[in-house]
Order: sequence, then C-alpha cells, then structure tokens
Amino acid sequence: MNKLNRILIVILVLQLALAAVVFWPRQATTEEVQSLFPNLETSRVVRVTITGADGERIVLAKEGADWVLPEADNYPVLSTEVSATIDKIVGLQTGQMVTETSGSHERLGVADDSFERKVELELDGGTRYTLYVGTSPSVGATHIRAGGEDEVYLTTELLASDVGVLPTDWADRTYFSVPEDQVMRLSLENQNGEFTFIRLVSGGELAPTQEVWSMADLAQDETLNTSAVQALFSRATSVAMQRPLGTEEKPEYGMESPSAVVTLRTQSEEDGTKNYTLRVGAKNPEDGSYVVISSESPYYVQVSELAVQSFVENARPDFLELPPTPEATPEATPEG
Repeated sequence: MNKLNRILIVILVLQLALAAVVFWPRQATTEEVQSLFPNLETSRVVRVTITGADGERIVLAKEGADWVLPEADNYPVLSTEVSATIDKIVGLQTGQMVTETSGSHERLGVADDSFERKVELELDGGTRYTLYVGTSPSVGATHIRAGGEDEVYLTTELLASDVGVLPTDWADRTYFSVPEDQVMRLSLENQNGEFTFIRLVSGGELAPTQEVWSMADLAQDETLNTSAVQALFSRATSVAMQRPLGTEEKPEYGMESPSAVVTLRTQSEEDGTKNYTLRVGAKNPEDGSYVVISSESPYYVQVSELAVQSFVENARPDFLELPPTPEATPEATPEG
C-alpha cells in the first residue's frame, strides 16, 4: 500500500468518525430531559388535526365528553383511543437528541413540508401545538420534532401508526352487527329478484340441535346450497365500513333506486321479534365502493365492493346446488 492510499484511508476514517459524532443520537443527562410540550394538558385539547405524508387529513373534535369526526356530521369515534394518543403526545420528552439543525429535517421526515405525520393540537383557549412524526430508524423508535423548533429527538413512545389518517383508525370498523344466531329470516331484493330464506331449528331431548335452511318458492327438484346461504347470512349480520359519509342523503348515493335491500328478522328473549334493514346504494365507478345505510343508524357509510357484492349480484342459481353432471357412457368398440 503506497503513501497516498494510506492518507486517503486515514481521511475516510476521520470523515466516518465525524459523521458518527454529528448524527449519532445523544442521550441527554437527567437535568436536560424535559417535556417536549411543557404546557400541554390532555384535558384541555379540544381538536386534533392529523395530516399524512400523501396529504390525506383527518380532524377529530371533542363534543362534550366524547370525540367525533366533525367533517362527517359528528360521527362518533373511540374516545378512549383519542385520549390515549393525546396522553402519549403530552408525555413525549427531549431525552434522546438526534440533531440540533434544520438541515436534517427532511431526511428524518420531520420537515415543515415533508413528514410522515403532522399532528396539530388545539386547546380550549385557542393555543395550538404542532408535532412532526418522522421516519423510524429502528423497530419501535421514531424521529419527532416540535413545531417551531430545530431539535429532533428519538422516541419509543409514539409511532406514525399511532396517529393514523383514516376514519377507521379512530372509529369502530363495524358499522352494523346483529347476533347471527338470532336471525330467523333474511330477505334480499336486487335487480335479479327477491329471495327469502328462513332458518328452522330442529331437534329434541335425545337428538342434537340442527339448523335447517329453507328458501321460499323452492321447487321439488331444486336443492338449496346451504353454504351459499350461510355466507349471505354472515355478510348481512356484520358489515364493516371504510369511512362514514354523514347523515345527509346525496343524489349520488343512489338510494332512490338502491342496488340491494336486505331485511333481517331476529328473535330473542330480551327484544322479542325485531326487523333490521340494510340499503345498498350505487356503485362508485372510481373505486368500486358502495354506500350503505342501516335502519339502526342515521349515518351513511362507504363500504368495499366485497362487503356487499353478494347482495347486489346474487341471483337464484347462486343459492341452488348444481345438478350432478351425468357420467359419460363409454362407446361400444366394434369387434374384430
């Protein structure tokens, strides 16, 4: 190895050492550790706005003691989840500093215009705090920065996934649900006709209880496909949403001529006989989703195509067993 190569290697080592000193997270002393937002109190936060890296945004607002989605006519969310997340933000500390300069903000995902999450908290008196949540250099660790400050810290107390931008990150995904074992009758009406299914329970003291499915107007030579009926019941008794849309019925929802109407009749000791209705509106040509409204809710919601596809498309043959395929008769072979 010649002298020039040795000099270049020494320079490279020095550069790597300098970079390690500049960018290596530094553990602050006990005296230096303090709250990232010293005057922030969970109980005083009344509005949270979260913006994602792609510009998608969600607003959460406090309504009395509860949290709601104000842009969806105050659709209720899981208040305990919102409060727990605010608690995490209130508890953030300046313990492990990554950098003190703004030059690394974009690379760490905490710049004013380039971030993984931007969380804006508004207090009851109008004061606002901004938190930037950035990239994760390792599992369970995230870069964070308080708005208006240059210092970036590393935390294990908050991840970008903790501050999601989808309504279902905060609201219950299940929009409609009834106990499946209480459903005694299901009626489906769509462009292919009207179909009614009844569940009968048979059995006695010495015989095991069995579920028997029946379909109205079933001909003697037709056999019901119980698997298809069971799949329909399962979909109808639990509907998951993608996002709430609000309480106003809009023309584009297509509810004047719904794509499907599902009616369930339940029977229980507590409630007796009760009817539920699901109306499925028009299909969105852009993403294939549908709008649904339940008789149990004033809110219209968007659901995936898969969630209601059987309601919209199934026809009578879909609920019947196919006749067995006749076996081919072997042809006679000429002698000789």
